[in-house]
Amino acid sequence: MRALLVYESMFGSTHEIADAVVAGLTEAGAEVELHEVRSAPAARDADFDLLVVGAPTHAFSLSRPATRQEAVRQGAGAELVETGLREWIAALGPREEAHDRAAAAFDTRVTKVRNLPKAASTRASHLLRRKGYRLVSRPTPFLVEDVQGPLVAGETDRARTWGRELADAATRSGPETSVAS
Repeated sequence: MRALLVYESMFGSTHEIADAVVAGLTEAGAEVELHEVRSAPAARDADFDLLVVGAPTHAFSLSRPATRQEAVRQGAGAELVETGLREWIAALGPREEAHDRAAAAFDTRVTKVRNLPKAASTRASHLLRRKGYRLVSRPTPFLVEDVQGPLVAGETDRARTWGRELADAATRSGPETSVAS
């Protein structure tokens, strides 16, 4: 199985989770391409069976230019303002280009708002489904202590395990076994 993991990270925590998910996918036998969203290929130019996306939660959703600008004011790199996961997913193309491929989404969020009704992963899952992708996991959150991190102890281990579970779910799933978000 081939997986493509595209992530957005402002302070490094989402990148750490992405690396751990890649480790889990690799342990499960997947070949994985990891891309930060600004350098991610268009989906139509990539060869994958499973698409995994991850982003920090900004204002109960995926980031927008204004929320990324706020992250820059808090110390994130200015180069991160222009492109986020929301824009990358919007450019995925028409539903038929998804070819009913498997997908999953994760987010990072601070512990004080761990039980959000909506978050980056729920929005990303919704957008992926609308683009014709088949979800093989519920939106999955990972916790950080504060906006700039660090990750809560054990979250990278949990992300690695989730990566192994994703590989298994994508391998054994078909269109009839899609997971609703």
